[in-house]
Amino acid sequence: MDQARWQNYWDRKSATYDREIGVLDRRVFGDSRRWACSQATGEVLEVAVGTGLNLAHYPAEVRLTGLDLSERMLGLAWSRAAELGREVTLRQGTAHSLPFADASFDTVVCTLGLCAIPDHETATNEMVRVLRPGGRLILLDHVASSSRLARGVQWLVERITVPMAGEHFLRRPLRLVEAGGLDVEQRQRFKLGVVERLVARKPVSSNGDRATPHDLP
Repeated sequence: MDQARWQNYWDRKSATYDREIGVLDRRVFGDSRRWACSQATGEVLEVAVGTGLNLAHYPAEVRLTGLDLSERMLGLAWSRAAELGREVTLRQGTAHSLPFADASFDTVVCTLGLCAIPDHETATNEMVRVLRPGGRLILLDHVASSSRLARGVQWLVERITVPMAGEHFLRRPLRLVEAGGLDVEQRQRFKLGVVERLVARKPVSSNGDRATPHDLP
């Protein structure tokens, strides 16, 4: 992966990101940010936190850490957190190698991030790694449509968006979550199956490890 290239891309994109994604939030994703963040508990990591658009939707009691590749995105997230009076730890880094120890978080959230992370399989595995046994992975993304015709359109769109912006439309994070051994607790699809919302729980390991009592439900 050319990390410097994508870091520079998202640094440049930070100036217009909120306006552009705001249109999609209203017309496509609806209340999905609130849906995802409201289910977070305990020690929470948000991967690809971006400009901090999710910060307002987390419960007040969670202890929140956000990570993003883009320094400029993080700067905007800092400003948003200050406006909200939200205490948050923000780190610059790559989702391909999360700078946290195994089993560090009760909840990991990633909204509209896996579609643009170059190696989404490695990123998903990293999210699972830093989850505590019994912890939950909460994902929101646009995925391969359940409509064959729509998937054809997505395939055509990818011919432009993947080389230009690293934006994928035919991924299915659900398959990676299931392959990682997580138990899918919630799965919702809408807008011709293009939008998928997932909640999956990391099972307690066979050696008897259990979730630590950090406000897990």
